[in-house]
Amino acid sequence: MPILTWPSKSLPEIEHADIILDTVLYPHGSGYPNSKPENHLFLGDNLQIMASLLPEYENRLDLIYADPPFFTNKRYPVRIGRGEDSRRPQEWQMAEGYGDYWKNPEAYLDFLYPRLALMYRLLAPTGTLYLHLDWHADAYARLLLDELFGRERLMNEIIWTYHGPSPIRHAFNRKHDVILVYTKSDDYTFNADAVREPYHPNTVKTFASSSKAGFGKIPNLERGKVPEDWWYFPVVARLHNERTGYPTQKPEALLERILLASSNPDDLVADFFCGSGTFPLAALRHGRRFLAGDVSWRAIHTTRERLIDLSRAPFTLYRETAVSIPSYAPACPIVFSDQKLSLKNPPALDYWEIDPAWDGIVFRSVNQTRRSNRSAEIPLEIKMPIAATNICVRAVTVSGSVFQSNI
Repeated sequence: MPILTWPSKSLPEIEHADIILDTVLYPHGSGYPNSKPENHLFLGDNLQIMASLLPEYENRLDLIYADPPFFTNKRYPVRIGRGEDSRRPQEWQMAEGYGDYWKNPEAYLDFLYPRLALMYRLLAPTGTLYLHLDWHADAYARLLLDELFGRERLMNEIIWTYHGPSPIRHAFNRKHDVILVYTKSDDYTFNADAVREPYHPNTVKTFASSSKAGFGKIPNLERGKVPEDWWYFPVVARLHNERTGYPTQKPEALLERILLASSNPDDLVADFFCGSGTFPLAALRHGRRFLAGDVSWRAIHTTRERLIDLSRAPFTLYRETAVSIPSYAPACPIVFSDQKLSLKNPPALDYWEIDPAWDGIVFRSVNQTRRSNRSAEIPLEIKMPIAATNICVRAVTVSGSVFQSNI
């Protein structure tokens, strides 16, 4: 079997990350204080994070979706403005997102290879990996996955196709991504009925008009068909109700198909390049438990906001101590009266939350509020859902700085 090699290729022993429990989030007080969270976010380098998870989760994850950097050698800023004219990008308010810069292909492979190896170890014997890339590096990745899983374990090479404007003038427009699907064994989950879609109307008309259609093989037209290995879903830029402003955000329908096909309710699924959080969001919608992580603080912040909007089940946020957090800004005046907290003349805020019994170690968030996706408005008053003993407020500004104050 061909094997991809390069001078620095290795699978070194990886030191476990120093991870601390930073926050337990009870969306709008649900489950506080005794519900045990089953879903977990991790802020930090996923190489160390995954290594640290091995003692508890090796051979336990039913599905991993991975959307790593694509080797594009570009920077991807985050759009943080609200209510802006989408036709005038020069006026958008932007902040740092993430970089996809590499010294050379070998540096990128040094990044990707050990992470794929850890994902293989974390997958259950019946588990499936979906690796999402594009033309920049998918050929390299396929050889690496052949080596790690065995080339016979390739289940599908899925093409996600989409459309939109392109700056390319001297080649065909590049309008597809590649998703490589590998299973760990012959015994894996694939729920064909969960992802069936209607036959094209022309197909239905053809079978209705002629008994000879299909050369005598008549499909179950009411049941629908299993999708082919090319999928069309619009990019998020065209889905106004999903846009978060986070770069390279994937559409929910794409990840829901992956989730429904290759996992079952209550399965444990993971996304260690979670970006805007679409995969853990889909997991919650469909009754799966998740582990999700990213090295970008902005990614974890975006994911947290989306999960709070959807979920009523508590979840945790762990943080690698080596990862820097945005610097704390001066606190604004806070008033507590009639079981309500009010912020007075704060800086432009994106999000704030309260812990009614701050212990100085783990922030237990029982109420949260955030900026509207369609405007720059955010409520500056929160009602305390429970009696308070030692109130602590955390807030995130639009620019990304954080402040924390005790009452």
